[in-house]
Amino acid sequence: MARAFTEDRLVIATHNPGKLREIRDLLEPHGVAVGSAADLGLPEPEETGDSFRANALLKARAAAAASGLPALADDSGLAVDALGGAPGIHSARWAGPEKDFTRAMERVWDLVHESENRHAHFVCALALAWPGGDSEVFEGRVDGTLVWPPLGDKGFGYDPMFQPEGYFITFGEMAPNQKHRISHRAHAFEQLVAACFRGRRR
Repeated sequence: MARAFTEDRLVIATHNPGKLREIRDLLEPHGVAVGSAADLGLPEPEETGDSFRANALLKARAAAAASGLPALADDSGLAVDALGGAPGIHSARWAGPEKDFTRAMERVWDLVHESENRHAHFVCALALAWPGGDSEVFEGRVDGTLVWPPLGDKGFGYDPMFQPEGYFITFGEMAPNQKHRISHRAHAFEQLVAACFRGRRR
């Protein structure tokens, strides 16, 4: 059985404002005081894992050890069928050091626009780690189709070019409360809540 989260505070191990905003929104109903790695001045560890799960664990454990608090880390990305699953765990790197996701989306489209296969999926691994070394990892996925040109400015990253299955708008056009119900991050978070926040009250 997964370890229950009984503490009142945790660190979100990210320096990405978009991820921080989404995770804070998802945590809000659970009465947890949240700080971020950026707020605490924690360094960003090098992501040397070979999977989303490995990188999420690496980040969560580093933040928990450095802060002395439980830490929640997200590692997520876009996997494109026609590119053999790329950019995958390298999704952020495709945006370059300046984190230019307009450029990253253009790069994806340049590589797939001649293919008839526009299927892609987002993956999110959420890792919760405690300073003592315990950890739990949960993974969510959402399938969809790549569209061009990118549409909407409500999301972040590759959201404007990703249309989830069953919808006619992109994540970039979707209201946050709607995205929070269906996204890869939401699916991973549902599992985390069921396993670790069981019986927790505000």
